[in-house]
Amino acid sequence: MFIGVISDTHGVFSQEIKEFLSPVDQLWHAGDFGGGIEFADSIAAFKPLMGVYGNCDGQDIRLVHPEHRFFECAGKKVLLTHIGGRPGHYDRRAAELIRQYAPDIFVCGHSHILMVKNDAFRNMLYINPGACGIQGWHIERTALRFHIDSAGIHDMELFRLPRR
Repeated sequence: MFIGVISDTHGVFSQEIKEFLSPVDQLWHAGDFGGGIEFADSIAAFKPLMGVYGNCDGQDIRLVHPEHRFFECAGKKVLLTHIGGRPGHYDRRAAELIRQYAPDIFVCGHSHILMVKNDAFRNMLYINPGACGIQGWHIERTALRFHIDSAGIHDMELFRLPRR
């Protein structure tokens, strides 16, 4: 499968990001959709969506998208949540979920800091796609895409766009 990963859209899903993500089979959104349920639904209409709500999302989004998702993709266990922290400094709730589910891949957002890192201690790949919206302190808007199969993730690509 070809997967796109975004977070922290905060109501902005620009044409440039759509073009980067247009070939993917599925989109994972790590929360803070912003813009209400109509905006989240427009992303789901663009590509099949696995999403979670973020701390800035309203009740309308929280009724559709859960706080976290645990699912399998190409035989890999994936845990998706908004507030996750980072390897060695996980958020308390995220650390509990990681212990509970023992994912192969952990995806989060919230920090607006792009980071992809192998967490050797937990034997999982940590992914934070940064922020693809314009709200926040980040300098660049980012998104990721990659292929996933039984061997794992490969051919990961980064999209970067000035925040302007």
